[in-house]
Amino acid sequence: MLLAKTLRSSTFRLALIAIATFGLIVAAIMAYVYFGTLAYVERRVGTVVDHDGFTGMIELAMAAVAALLLVLAGLAAVLVTRRTVGRIEQINATSRAIMLSGLDQRIPLRGSNDEWDRVAENLNQMLDRIETLMGEVKQVSDNVAHDLRTPLTRMRGRLEKAFHAPRNSEADAALIGDTIADLDAVLGMFASITRISEIETRARTGAFRALDLAEIAGEVVELYDAAAEQVATRLSLDGDRVVAITGDRDLLFDAIANLVDNAIKHGRKGGQVTVSCRRADGGALISIADDGPGIPAEQRDHVFKRFYRLEQSRYTPGNGLGLSLVAAVARLHGAEVALQDNAPGLKVELRFRATSAP
Repeated sequence: MLLAKTLRSSTFRLALIAIATFGLIVAAIMAYVYFGTLAYVERRVGTVVDHDGFTGMIELAMAAVAALLLVLAGLAAVLVTRRTVGRIEQINATSRAIMLSGLDQRIPLRGSNDEWDRVAENLNQMLDRIETLMGEVKQVSDNVAHDLRTPLTRMRGRLEKAFHAPRNSEADAALIGDTIADLDAVLGMFASITRISEIETRARTGAFRALDLAEIAGEVVELYDAAAEQVATRLSLDGDRVVAITGDRDLLFDAIANLVDNAIKHGRKGGQVTVSCRRADGGALISIADDGPGIPAEQRDHVFKRFYRLEQSRYTPGNGLGLSLVAAVARLHGAEVALQDNAPGLKVELRFRATSAP
């Protein structure tokens, strides 16, 4: 079966064309050697002696060499083409299996570390990435459905109750207000998803300009100072007075605001939230630290996924998109975001490379 595919393959036909070209070159060289040898012998020995035996020996040797080269070239073409077709067929078989059963199939590696193994390894890594992305899409879809079910169920219940109840202006006004609040929450969720997608497609780099990161951090601290006081949390800012970077002011403000809001909301009541902004290694570093319960180390890589929420945060306001927005803004600015243990609490760091500075 594989031999038949090998003989019918375009690779084998190309190999035959190459062999034919090589054969013509070899034939020309052999003809030159043959006639040159005869001419040399005739010049040295003369034409009086009968050279038929000598000529026959040369012709036989030339024919044997030509036949041997032809056989070896044919075997080499079949073996090389068979190996190539075999690896391509493995890729085709895996592709068909993926189309029929799903993304759990992978192209087998032979361990030879040749170019075909490298191609198979790259394709397997691509399939791993696609499988991960498909799993994330499914998770996001499930989370969206779950997060929409609650407000939509509440709205339907209120409207159904109002439909069967006699009209009352105060009750109707309260119903309309609650329904609008739930609709605003749903619309806010979709707005956040749209904004994260826009950031991830790098559609906002046109708004980049020279900025003072310390100034933006100060504005965020000032904005959330009242919210911190409501839960008796001390919110402070320290670090360098001027930290210059290049970026999108609105996106950086939103990212820092999300981190400060999370620190106040999920930190310890009556605790401390510290925003630190300073120059570091030619770039910039901003950190937001709290002294709350923190995030378990095994869950820190998951909190940047859309709609992912820790178990202790299930019953607090939010939709699990804040850290996804922070991660998207960091990627857009070429920054690294890291979660560290603050012992106790959590420290979130945004580190901007030197290329981000003007």
